Amino acid sequence: MVYIFFDRINNKTFSRVIVLIYLYRQAFKLFLYIKIDIFTYYLFYITMSTVNITRLDLATYVNGSAAQRKQFSDDIGKAFNETGFVTITNHGLSKQLIDELYAQVKALFALPDSVKKSYEIPELAGQRGYTGKGKETAKGFNTPDLKEFWQIGQTVTDDAALKEEYPDNLVVKELPIFNITTHEVYSKLEETGTHLLRAIAVYLGLNEKYFDDKVHNGNSILRTLHYFPIENPDALPPDAVRAGAHEDINLITLLIGASADGLELLTREGKWFPVKAHGEDLVVNVGDMLQRLTNNKLKSTTHRVVNPPRELMKNSRYSVPFFLHPVSDMDLTSLPSTVDAQHPKLYTDITAGEYLDERLREIGLKK
Repeated sequence: MVYIFFDRINNKTFSRVIVLIYLYRQAFKLFLYIKIDIFTYYLFYITMSTVNITRLDLATYVNGSAAQRKQFSDDIGKAFNETGFVTITNHGLSKQLIDELYAQVKALFALPDSVKKSYEIPELAGQRGYTGKGKETAKGFNTPDLKEFWQIGQTVTDDAALKEEYPDNLVVKELPIFNITTHEVYSKLEETGTHLLRAIAVYLGLNEKYFDDKVHNGNSILRTLHYFPIENPDALPPDAVRAGAHEDINLITLLIGASADGLELLTREGKWFPVKAHGEDLVVNVGDMLQRLTNNKLKSTTHRVVNPPRELMKNSRYSVPFFLHPVSDMDLTSLPSTVDAQHPKLYTDITAGEYLDERLREIGLKK
């Protein structure tokens, strides 16, 4: 039957069939080539988009040998140059303390709005006590962040003049353990931050204790954050997010985990990358004050908190960052060692207090 079929078609038709078969074969080869090329590009893209967040053991700096301490300094400096973030283990906060902290934070934000608002003092510009929903807007954004927060500040015990400069912390009468727990966390994070700044000072070629007197009794803030449930996503403005893309104001930030995902950093290649810590690790990043001081040698990294998938929008998210600030009169003039012909001075001279005031006005907390 096959013989009879081919016998019946003329030479012209047969030639056309051969040509079509050839074209189909070439097209199939091209398809395979493109498919392989796209797959190769995809693998390259995934590889290049993956960010390695360095994980460091603080105990190797605090209690380690001279070689271990230098290695820690080199590693934290390298990480802050590459990604602006590190995660820190053996930081001095026990799991029990972290669990108690988050229990108190959840209890605080579960209080009735009328109770929380009784602790909101506008003239303090959000620096102590409660700040309600819709009050803070990331620089460059028009829509406020979808969050509420409570801030705890410095407790000065050895400098009467400086004590007068800082407002008192507000005591949550409804939660007798809240202030005790947050004060303990504040003290431990301040100590941890001082060790980290010593390692950074060594990396920068400074005296190890360069930052010590600048952060002792500094204007640091422990912020407890509640990203409240989004009950009606369709009613939100299109640009409404839990925390708009921003850089932190302070020297360094120490973040005690979070109750849910959402934190993302902007890589040097301009891509957003989710940041997740191991267990009870701290996530630490450079702030704008350290960036100014080092003339961009250590860069403040842009980060944000994105909204969860629609099916999870009715869930709360809690986090507790510690913003390590110096005393207000610290000079943020770029270090001479960071300025040369290849790295001209980028910033005007300013004190930490002046810079903080400027930024609080930009984000709408201070009028």
